[in-house]
Amino acid sequence: MSSSGAFRAARAAASETASSEGMLSITLVRSTIGRPGDQGRTVEALGLRRLHQTVVRPDHPSIRGMVAKVSHLVRVEEIARPGTSPS
Repeated sequence: MSSSGAFRAARAAASETASSEGMLSITLVRSTIGRPGDQGRTVEALGLRRLHQTVVRPDHPSIRGMVAKVSHLVRVEEIARPGTSPS
C-alpha cells in the first residue's frame, strides 16, 4: 500500500469514528525527544507540553488526524457527553 493509500485509509477511519457529540481526553505518555520535528509540533498543537499531561479536546476529524499522527506517543480516551447513553 502506498503512503497516500495509507493516509486515505487513516483519514477515512478517523472520519468514521469522529463524533460531534463527544470529547477526547489525550495524555502524553512518551517523550518527543529523538522524534521528527513534525511529531513534536503536532504534540504541541494538541496542547501537550509535559509527560503525563492530559488535555480535553473536541472529537473532530482534525483532532483525530493529529492523534493518529502521534498515536505512539499518546493515550486517548473518549469522553461521552453528560446525558447521552454510551453506545
